[in-house]
Amino acid sequence: MAEEVERKPVLEMVQADGTDGNCVTFVLHDEDHTFGNSLRYMIMKNSEVEFCGYSITHPSESKINFRIQTRGGILAIEPFRKGLTELVDVCQHVLSKFEVR
Repeated sequence: MAEEVERKPVLEMVQADGTDGNCVTFVLHDEDHTFGNSLRYMIMKNSEVEFCGYSITHPSESKINFRIQTRGGILAIEPFRKGLTELVDVCQHVLSKFEVR
């Protein structure tokens, strides 16, 4: 019989009580500085982002706390999604340039 393995979420969204959606912490599991710094760079290119930073909770944990704060009425999830999409596009471009044909 196969045992069911409990899978932890890859992404969690943490928002303080009483705040609107423009200031959110995303918890990314199984990631490190390579992904965190690349995503932070992509998100900071957005002029609507007031603050974007990340921290790794402990060297023995592969978990990133990724915080985004935006200006005005834009929700923090929007630049997060846009940054992820742009990072995938950049990675695809680099991969296409270095693939052996």
